[in-house]
Amino acid sequence: MNWTTFLGETIGRISKLQKETPDMFAGFNAMSQAAKKSGALDEKTKELIALGIAVSTRCDSCIGFHVKSLVRLKTTREELCEALEMIGYMGGGPSIAYGAKALEAFDEFSA
Repeated sequence: MNWTTFLGETIGRISKLQKETPDMFAGFNAMSQAAKKSGALDEKTKELIALGIAVSTRCDSCIGFHVKSLVRLKTTREELCEALEMIGYMGGGPSIAYGAKALEAFDEFSA
């Protein structure tokens, strides 16, 4: 999969929905900003948690968005792989398969 193309297409679809449901997106964006704000946990830790949920729920779009954020936050490949180990441990085979997708996205976005 080309993750850049995939996320671009996803953003296009989401943009169409946003035009039809602006109030929902305003609420979602406010919740996103509040959740990502650094406090006891920094943004990178929160994005690693989000990636774990994305892998566990098998959401390709979420995997792409959170991996892209992790690259922006200067996450190392070693940090990502260590998180994917825990995600795989907790989620079993399906999480290992989707964790491999997350690693593929990381490698593409890091290139």
